[in-house]
Amino acid sequence: MNPAERISELTEKLNYYNQRYYMDSVSEISDQDFDLLLKQLESLENQYPDLKLPESPTHRVGGTITKNFASVEHRYPMLSLANTYNEQELIDFDERVKKGLNGEAYEYICELKFDGISLSMTYENSIFVRGVTRGDGVRGDDITNNVKTIKTLPLKVAAPRGRSFEIRGEGFLPYSSFEKMNSDAEAAGEESYANARNAASGSFKLQDSAEVARRGLDAYVYQFLSDEEIFTTHEESLIALKNLGFNVSPTWQKCTDIQSVIEYIKLWDEKRYSLPMATDGIVIKLNSIAQRAELGYTAKSPRWAIAYKYKAESKPAILKAVTYQVGRTGAITPVAELDNDKLNGKGIHLSGTTVKRASLHNANEIERLDLRIGDTVFVEKGGEIIPKVTAVDVSKRDMLSTQEIVYPTTCPECGGQLSRKEGEANHYCTNEKGCPPQIRGRIEHFIHRKAMNIDSLGEGKIELLYDKGIVNDITDLYDLTYDKLFGLEKVTEDELTGKIRKIGFKEKTVQNILEGIEKSKQAPFKQVLFGIGIRYVGATVAEKLASFFKNIDNIKNADYETLRTAPEIGDKIAQSIVEYFQNEENQIFIERLRLAGLQFSAQDEVKEIESDQLTGKTFLYTGTFVNFEREALEQKIEANGGKVVSGVSGKLDFLIVGEKPGASKIQKAQKLNVKMISEEEFMAMLG
Repeated sequence: MNPAERISELTEKLNYYNQRYYMDSVSEISDQDFDLLLKQLESLENQYPDLKLPESPTHRVGGTITKNFASVEHRYPMLSLANTYNEQELIDFDERVKKGLNGEAYEYICELKFDGISLSMTYENSIFVRGVTRGDGVRGDDITNNVKTIKTLPLKVAAPRGRSFEIRGEGFLPYSSFEKMNSDAEAAGEESYANARNAASGSFKLQDSAEVARRGLDAYVYQFLSDEEIFTTHEESLIALKNLGFNVSPTWQKCTDIQSVIEYIKLWDEKRYSLPMATDGIVIKLNSIAQRAELGYTAKSPRWAIAYKYKAESKPAILKAVTYQVGRTGAITPVAELDNDKLNGKGIHLSGTTVKRASLHNANEIERLDLRIGDTVFVEKGGEIIPKVTAVDVSKRDMLSTQEIVYPTTCPECGGQLSRKEGEANHYCTNEKGCPPQIRGRIEHFIHRKAMNIDSLGEGKIELLYDKGIVNDITDLYDLTYDKLFGLEKVTEDELTGKIRKIGFKEKTVQNILEGIEKSKQAPFKQVLFGIGIRYVGATVAEKLASFFKNIDNIKNADYETLRTAPEIGDKIAQSIVEYFQNEENQIFIERLRLAGLQFSAQDEVKEIESDQLTGKTFLYTGTFVNFEREALEQKIEANGGKVVSGVSGKLDFLIVGEKPGASKIQKAQKLNVKMISEEEFMAMLG
């Protein structure tokens, strides 16, 4: 068989196995065999790049770097829907439909409204050729390479050749992927996403498609568009799309009247929480394509469709107790222990899950809410994923049976003294070297992908190694051997689900860990500096320090004033670095890592320059953005001659404001008359 035939055969086979696995939940081949075939295909495509097919499954792993997304005009405008939050407005909508159709019989199709990012996907000659965001409804961004990473999206379909058509859908981040993203962000000392929708939007607009592929995005499709009239009803199109291999949510339903629609809405008000992704409402559409054309559109939205939005669910719970968690930096986080009014230890049922605990953030939040043990509190899920206490039902408070919350003065894990720096909300355990959660947390931070990237290790394995006394410090990782690891095992039980979880070190796992540790010795200095975990030195600050001082000795020997001369290094960061290197144990720790072979000097990097449009201007940002991750936004500013600063001051030229901005930055910018601009205005500055 010649290379072209083999590439075609492997492409067809692998796409078929993908389809069966991701769409039909059937494994016709083992993961190992699938990976073997995929490697064969990758090898052939590398040898014969001209023979690589557009529908090749190797596109799904990403790897393309996009510096700027091209703007694409939609062939069919992507209009928004009118929204409603109550039944009466639905009935009013139905009356308008009835009147517009002059008494004709009609049906509705009801679909769950998934909370993500709207996507337009174009197929030509049965091949997926372009994926575009909604944008302003008229033009969107071409994110084709990122859309290709969605494993449930067919890159080739069995449609008639020569026919061009467009598929509309909602790209989203499953809860499991969202939780992992936030867990990684927290381990890296970065700000986590508020909800799965923001995370999905940010992920689809990343410039590195390999990173997009790693995040596990998915999509449901819900609309077929073409210049030809293929279907007479929306129902027909959904069935056809499913048969072609598209991921159509099975939750849609045909309704013959508005009361059936309302029953569907009530059915999914609770049931939707059992789904593995975020939803925020129901979309109601006329089924008949001809009747849709008859009703037409307003300037902003179709007259034949409406979206019903669910209100955030809030439930009362009893605050049984407040416990305290210790993070890697020693920060103490109070946690509300919750139960229902029966106090049976089963918690409360909220947004489809059992909730027993909710973060209270810090002592200030407890004081703000005026909480007492025994209070009836209201609990919501932020972004329908993170439980939070929002208020107290003071009318149910009994001062005789409730108890004042006394914030601890010692660490709940090790008994060390707690301290609270002036101007900070958090309390910290001062026993940095002897507090188990801090020690484990520092090791987990060190192996993070933005630090040393030892991805074969994880929280469970680190805990096992620490409990066994094998790894008591980051430097102990570089003394690990096959004999120390092989055969270690730990069995745990999840307190909520009762599921048994086994953590073990088998031969392949041990090999991967040792290879990862050895590979980490080549990680650049900026990642090592981030990984050692100096307080307030996040990934971006570590990069600035590495670029300015060039090696660890220059940083160690720099005094406070010298550190302040480095870009973006403020008072708090400079003082923290000075205190870190004054500690003799930290100096010994650095030397042990140096002897292990880690990189403590920066290599000269050539940064790409795009333009000088922003030369002489300083920028800071707050919130989340549609077109950029935080790191990508900083790179864009610097590539165009601008400078990113660390805080709001009178010297700041522009504060870029995204979704859900930080209130303190906004207030300070207003006070200092700093110009605030939107993401769109920033893009306009780049021309």
